[in-house]
Amino acid sequence: LLLHAKGVFLFITLDIYMTGVSVAIIVNHNKVLLSQRVKSARYGLKWEFPGGKIEEGETPEAALLRECKEELGINIESYTLLEKQRIIFPDKGDFYVHFFLVTRFSGMIVNHVFEQIRWIDIEDCLQYDLLDGNIDICTRLPDLLEENGVFRRGNS
Repeated sequence: LLLHAKGVFLFITLDIYMTGVSVAIIVNHNKVLLSQRVKSARYGLKWEFPGGKIEEGETPEAALLRECKEELGINIESYTLLEKQRIIFPDKGDFYVHFFLVTRFSGMIVNHVFEQIRWIDIEDCLQYDLLDGNIDICTRLPDLLEENGVFRRGNS
């Protein structure tokens, strides 16, 4: 940031640090996979979509593939970036989240890190105690998935 006042130039740097995150919205037959954080984790027992932090030098897409392999033991075969959002939590957590729609994967889903995982009806997401950063996209999820041709209302 450059400020000019009374013939003096001031240079001010702003340190804005956001943690990059890749999230998998895994859809299969009008169901979506939700995962519950372990009790001892930050935001313990909150429900969220699987995924995690993007490591240094890693692309959001590579993080998506790695996180799904680590957390669920699956290989992602087909995905699309639904949207990106900056999400700021009340405790000052600042995240830049990449929400990916996953429509095809190989392997059996195995819970490696969560309290529990659950396939739920797409329209039922808001009935869970969601992580704050997932509420907005869950509110719009049926419409987003319908627009992407992977969901039709009334076909649960």
